[in-house]
Amino acid sequence: MERGLLWLPLLGLFSGLAWAGWNEYRKLEAYKLWAVSFQLAKYDIYAMLGQVADQLVWGRPTRKGIEQVQEVSLQSVKAIALYGGDEPLQADVSLPKGCNVCIALTLDTGERRWIPFTDLELASRWQNHLQSLLESLESTPNP
Repeated sequence: MERGLLWLPLLGLFSGLAWAGWNEYRKLEAYKLWAVSFQLAKYDIYAMLGQVADQLVWGRPTRKGIEQVQEVSLQSVKAIALYGGDEPLQADVSLPKGCNVCIALTLDTGERRWIPFTDLELASRWQNHLQSLLESLESTPNP
C-alpha cells in the first residue's frame, strides 16, 4: 500500500506530461492546416506567422487554430527592427509580456506591431527576408 502511494505522484506527473504533449501536437496540426495557404510560415510557442505576397498574418497558436490574429501589408510598413537577444533595448522599447526576441514593424501611422519569436537566429532570418521584401516593394514603381 505504501509503495502504491509513492507511485501515485509519478502517475500524476506522467499524465500531465502526456496531456502537455497531446496539447502541443494539436497546436502543430492546427498550424499545418493554417500554413498551407502561405508562401512562407513559421511556428513557435509564441506565434504563428505567415507571409503571402506583401501580406503578413500572425497570431497566437492554440489547439483550435490561430487566435489574436493580426494582419499587415508590407506596403504600410515604414521600418523593420529586431529586438532582444544580447542587444540592449532602448529606453522607449518594452517587449510584449514573456517575449525575449521580437520583430517590430513600424507602420506609416507610427504604430508599432510586435511579432514574437523564441529563437534569435530564426527572428534574424525573418527580419532579413522581410527587409528584402520591403526594399523590393520600395524600388518597384507604383502604377
